[in-house]
Amino acid sequence: MSRLSAAVPPWLAHALRAQRGPVPWSAVVRGALAAGPLLLAAVLSGRTSVGVVASLGAMLAGINDRPGSRRAAVRRLGVPALAGAGGLLVGSYAGQHVGAVTLTLLLTVLGLLAGAVSAVGPVASGAGTQLLVAAAIGAGMPLPEPGWQRALFFVAGAGWLLVLRLALPTPGATAGDYRFDGERDAVGGVYDAVAALLEAVGGPDAPGRRVALTAALDHAQDALGGPRLRRYASSAAERRLHAQYAAALPLAEAATALAWAGEAVPARAAEGPRRLALAVRTGTHTGPLPAPSRSAPALRALDDALLHAADAFDGGGDDNALHTRRCTATSLARTALGSGGREYGLRVALCFGASVAVAQALHHGHWYGSHSHWYWLPATAVFLVKPDLGPLASRVICRAAGTVLGAVLFAGFAALLPRPAGLVALVALCGALIPVATRHFAAQTAVVTVLVLSLVMVGGEPQASWSRIGETLLACAIVLLVGHLPALGQRGGGVRARLTRAAEAAHLYLAHVLDDGTTDDRAGRWALRREAYRALAEARASIDLAAAELPALARHAEGTDEVAATLERLVDTTTACAVQLDDTGRLTPQHTERIAELLDELAEGRERAGLAAKEGQAPPVSLAG
Repeated sequence: MSRLSAAVPPWLAHALRAQRGPVPWSAVVRGALAAGPLLLAAVLSGRTSVGVVASLGAMLAGINDRPGSRRAAVRRLGVPALAGAGGLLVGSYAGQHVGAVTLTLLLTVLGLLAGAVSAVGPVASGAGTQLLVAAAIGAGMPLPEPGWQRALFFVAGAGWLLVLRLALPTPGATAGDYRFDGERDAVGGVYDAVAALLEAVGGPDAPGRRVALTAALDHAQDALGGPRLRRYASSAAERRLHAQYAAALPLAEAATALAWAGEAVPARAAEGPRRLALAVRTGTHTGPLPAPSRSAPALRALDDALLHAADAFDGGGDDNALHTRRCTATSLARTALGSGGREYGLRVALCFGASVAVAQALHHGHWYGSHSHWYWLPATAVFLVKPDLGPLASRVICRAAGTVLGAVLFAGFAALLPRPAGLVALVALCGALIPVATRHFAAQTAVVTVLVLSLVMVGGEPQASWSRIGETLLACAIVLLVGHLPALGQRGGGVRARLTRAAEAAHLYLAHVLDDGTTDDRAGRWALRREAYRALAEARASIDLAAAELPALARHAEGTDEVAATLERLVDTTTACAVQLDDTGRLTPQHTERIAELLDELAEGRERAGLAAKEGQAPPVSLAG
């Protein structure tokens, strides 16, 4: 695949790339038990249309069903489901009571709102997607139930999958309380990532291992930080996991400082974190941990962190803090209304509104014949306009290919399978395949196409495979056209907004370390460090995505990768400074000179990349001391 990536343009290489990993069997089982059984129960009870709506809710929730903790799954599945129910409610009543022009304008405004909110984060993006898809379905799918009942059954379908997610144990999870198997795996992954970074110190793999450590910490933070009724962990098992996560933070800090120094460490330095990872996953005691050499400040910090971790593991610990700064409503609104939110909201509104307008024109012109399914066109446009699913060209290629494959497969199944039993079984099979198919957008599209076509046929609509292909290709053309139109404001707003946020977080972290020195506020320092690394990871992901766009779009993010690389070096150097200050109370000339160089390099890089100073001024920092 590396040779292929070098031989083809980035936008095409991205379309051919798929995620890898073990089959998530627990998610496969949940998918098989979600939409199919719901549809079967509805068919047997004579309420087929109810089963169709509930199955749609379960299907969309299944797309968001990702590995992680049960607590995190509540937000990841529940918030988009509630947004989808709201969209279904609005779309149902609007489709019944307003004309084509008013409906188009209403859904366009809804697209503007959903697009802006999607800039807040992954959960908000999933909520925006389900809001628009459900609104289109509610307005266009002929169903006998009133809007409020449709919304209720949609939530019930998603809620059924969430119940399965919370109730079913993960296969192979035998240590401790099975409710926290996702948390245990996530925290254990942090210690494994620390060990991997220590093994790579001084070698070419160290930068990549540091990025992997950031990803592991982000995942553990999300796994432990889901919604709760009480402010702090209430059970002994959960409190222990929180303490074990907190004990990993100084280890990660010391390992990052060692990677910054670039001098290889003894192999035994990684043995301690490996044993801690095993203890987290199995619930056993760590036993004696091998102590690393204490010949340098970072090595002394590593040894102290191991001693602290051993104490937290053996004594249970009482640190409930996740060392995160809570997002306020003001900060979320600022993100949604910022340059990234405005640009994305406008793109979504234009694509969604244009697709609704074209679909309405074709529908009222009787292009569809005697049956109504115009919702497919705007629903397809919603998935195509989402950058979460890849660069624009890659999304279009994968969506078109997946729809053609899914429609052809369904046409064959529809000709051979008995109705409705065969179609219900096909829905259950597709539900089981979704967790695996999400690794590639084309595969996911093919599976979802078969599932949706099965649902609408069970619901009473005729076979519509070939018209779905035409509507999908039309949606691809609309999104490609709108995606390349000049926007109001600066292009690349999403990339620049995330990069500006990362720069602000990096400077706050640097100012805290240099101004506060060796104060006892390590918890505040760790929170700022986590925020800086998380913001950098989000910015880097956005930059990599933009680089894989067609040249006409990719050029708007030129230079941002250099700024991100400088910020990463700045945050790594700040971490090394923090460890040095803890050990000696003063910085070496190497530290101060490196900070000064990076600040100058960052200012030059921001200017070359066109990041205006008004988008985020760096707070002043002092290098004295």
